[in-house]
Amino acid sequence: KFLFISVFSFITTALAAQNFTISGYVRDKSSGETLIGASIYDKSDPSIGTATNNYGFFSLTLKAGKHTIVTSFVGYADVEKDLDIGQNQTLNIELGEGLQMQEVVIKSTIEDKNVQSTQMGVAELPMETVKKLPALGGEVDILKTLQLLPGVMSAGEGNAGFYVRGGGPDQNLVLLDEATVYNTGHLLGFFSVFNSDAIKNTKLLKGNMPAQYGGRLSSVVDVQMRDGNSHGFAVQGGIGLIASRLTVEGPIAKEKSSFLVSGRRTYAFDIAQPFLKGGAAEGTNYNFYDLNTKINLELGAKDHIFASGYFGRDLLDYVQKQRDFHFNMDWGNATGTLRWNHVFSNKLFMNVTTIYNDYKFGVGLEQKTSNFNFNMFSGVRDLSGKVSFGYFLNNNHQIEFGTDYIFHTFIPNKSVITTLDNVYTVSPENKYGHEAAVYVQDDWKVSSKFAVNIGLRASAFRQVGPYTSNIDGKEYANGEEVKTYSGLEPRFSMRYALTNNSSLKGGISVNKQYIHLVANSNSTFPSDLWSPSTERTKPQDATQYAVGYFKNFHNNDYETSVELYYKDMKNQIEFGESFVRQIKQDRELQFVYGIGRAYGAEFFLKKRTGKFSGWLGYTISRTERSMPAIQNGEWFATKYDRTHDISLALNYELDKEWDFGMVFIYGTGNAFTQVESFYLINGNLQQNYGPRNAARAPAYHRADISVNYTPLKWQRKNYESSFNFSIYNVYDNWNQFATYYDAVVDQKTGSFSIKNYQITLFPIIPSITWNFKWNQKKG
Repeated sequence: KFLFISVFSFITTALAAQNFTISGYVRDKSSGETLIGASIYDKSDPSIGTATNNYGFFSLTLKAGKHTIVTSFVGYADVEKDLDIGQNQTLNIELGEGLQMQEVVIKSTIEDKNVQSTQMGVAELPMETVKKLPALGGEVDILKTLQLLPGVMSAGEGNAGFYVRGGGPDQNLVLLDEATVYNTGHLLGFFSVFNSDAIKNTKLLKGNMPAQYGGRLSSVVDVQMRDGNSHGFAVQGGIGLIASRLTVEGPIAKEKSSFLVSGRRTYAFDIAQPFLKGGAAEGTNYNFYDLNTKINLELGAKDHIFASGYFGRDLLDYVQKQRDFHFNMDWGNATGTLRWNHVFSNKLFMNVTTIYNDYKFGVGLEQKTSNFNFNMFSGVRDLSGKVSFGYFLNNNHQIEFGTDYIFHTFIPNKSVITTLDNVYTVSPENKYGHEAAVYVQDDWKVSSKFAVNIGLRASAFRQVGPYTSNIDGKEYANGEEVKTYSGLEPRFSMRYALTNNSSLKGGISVNKQYIHLVANSNSTFPSDLWSPSTERTKPQDATQYAVGYFKNFHNNDYETSVELYYKDMKNQIEFGESFVRQIKQDRELQFVYGIGRAYGAEFFLKKRTGKFSGWLGYTISRTERSMPAIQNGEWFATKYDRTHDISLALNYELDKEWDFGMVFIYGTGNAFTQVESFYLINGNLQQNYGPRNAARAPAYHRADISVNYTPLKWQRKNYESSFNFSIYNVYDNWNQFATYYDAVVDQKTGSFSIKNYQITLFPIIPSITWNFKWNQKKG
């Protein structure tokens, strides 16, 4: 009897000590969309938990026995499941829209990721938050919303371009379903290419980026498209003063596969055509369009296939009949992504991706009376592949490893000039390069107070022929190695919990960048060219150091943080003092090189819950360069150096019908090179410039407001309708976009004076948009 009891007790104790793993996907109950970053944890011990990855998959290891598992996601009602765990099992969870549970212990666990995570400089933007804020012309814009976060500076008035922690526009990696988007703007950057109705999730990483991301120095913007509704057909869209959009989605095989097609197009100039008819500008037109497509196929419990594409284009035609002058310009991106998700076990997840992306720019000039015609085009094209693995060793170790490869083709400005007598062709060589990397990282919870993320990325870039050296004239055959660069990129970040709702964080990251975009304007334009690392141009690299203090208040309703950073940059690229763009000359022959530094402090306060929500961000920073070829190596401010930057974003929900939004922005004026003196040569005005970027434009400030009205009497079971009223630049501040000078000559005395003219783009602009949504409910 004693022996039987002893053996039984031993077996019971051993069984109780066993650990088993539950894994699966978390999805939206009404649409079947996977939810990224959803929390899954043990109700009896909320410290035992995990979150879904970028594909909605989770893995959680628990001791054998009875557990109550809670699943939570912002904007959804929590779901509890009672489990008696005695073996590994698959658990797929669906969440419905609603309020989260209000128990303090739960809120302190599921809503303090900013405190508990090892990552710094991370921001996730739910589309519902983005859609409530005011927008230029009523067009909801993810990239404009990112500019409201500390450490992220706008590229200029109304522009979707942005700078992060002292980095240039090319130092931001923008991904759409893992495909690189080389030009993110429509209308010369005033609108982004991202149609809000097609987007599921947007994540910003400011430096200290995990090891799976690479190829840029400053930030990653990871945008993921929606998968489409697998439970029923749905239609949504909007009609505004500038553009309209329409999204159609539905199941291919119910609850197994889905499709999504989403389109957007402008028509402001189309409407204006009757007013231009018969005038000097008849035929002038501009429009842009976006088309997002996606197919989601579930091949079984362990396999998913996703095929997605983006196609966008800007078309500009400018006509002056009196001068018989016609100018046209078009540019745009095309991307295609094919992904395969496979679950090897409840601990090992794999994603395989192949990507094609193509960015093209073209411009043409025609004057028939003089028999003159000019056409130019350029672009960049990539073919790439990625294999990544997520290994959930246990609740304290989440390991990721993988490899990626890109074959780049860079197409420089190719021109054809036709005159009455001749045809001139300027056709510089394409440039080719292979870029590859392998990486591994471990997100390691060392103890309840201390956690680290340790990663290492090894990257390389090889320029290959056909190529003719602009150093010694040597010719390289197709595929022949011209120059190879490689290096290690270690990443380390840590978190030390001071209390349950406060922590200290620190991190060091090394990044290399093998492709470059150097622009001589305050913003990025479609004509700016990407260029690879070559025998003359070395890769850029940066080391960033960051520390931060994070604290939440009032049961995580309020989130605060202070982050300090210093970034040391090498092989930075600028144009020289006497730069004049020449079509015939290789762009890299006009580059000068040097070092850079950026440092600053970011302050953030956010209210996350209640009728009144929003955030306040403030950044104080400096960004400088030193280059031997510019001012003998003296430090100078970059054009995107901004000492002070303040952003306030607020939302107030009055009731179920009315909510109000407001945005206020203040920023130190852009640095620019001041004209110090003028003189005339043969009646032509000449200018002498002062030190590089030593002057400042006036400070930029603007306030926008919006009202969303959802009339309840128009709402039906499967139908929603609302109106958005917004005013951009509500107090009509004339912010400076650019300046130019003109000489006024006194014909009697021969003396002249100089007048300075300021260009302002956007005065006060009201807009109205009607939004609608129809959804065939599940079941």
